[in-house]
Amino acid sequence: MNEDAPVFAIAMAAELAGMHPQTLRQYDRLGLVSPRRTSGQSRRYSMRDVAQLREVARLGGEGVSLEGIRRVLELENHVAALQLRVRELESALADELLKRSGRRIFAAGESGDVISLIAGTRARKNTQLVVWRPQNQ
Repeated sequence: MNEDAPVFAIAMAAELAGMHPQTLRQYDRLGLVSPRRTSGQSRRYSMRDVAQLREVARLGGEGVSLEGIRRVLELENHVAALQLRVRELESALADELLKRSGRRIFAAGESGDVISLIAGTRARKNTQLVVWRPQNQ
C-alpha cells in the first residue's frame, strides 16, 4: 500500500493514532497534520499522516508545545524532502558518470583503501602465502 494514499476517514485515523477525532480536526486547523480532502470536503488521512499524528502525540507527551511540535514536524518534513532530492541527484550523477567515455573505475584494497583503475583493467590480486602458527606450539 502506498503510504501517501489518502484512505482513512477521520474516525479510523483517530483510532489508529490513539486520539479523539476532534483532536485531529484541531491539529488540521493548526496545520500540524493536513489530510487531503475529498470532493465533499471530508478529510482523508494516509498512513504517513497517521504516523505524523503519532509523532505529535509522542512530542506532546514529552512536554513540547504545539508550536514546537509544528516546527519540529516542519523541519522533519524539510529534511525528508532534501534527502529525497539528494537521492535523485545521486542517481542522476551516477547515470551521467556511466554515460561518459573514459570513466574512472575504482576498487577497494585489502585495507579498505580506494584503488583507481583504468577502464578495462583488473585490480592486481595479492598472491602472497601467509603461514600462521600459534606461538604456544
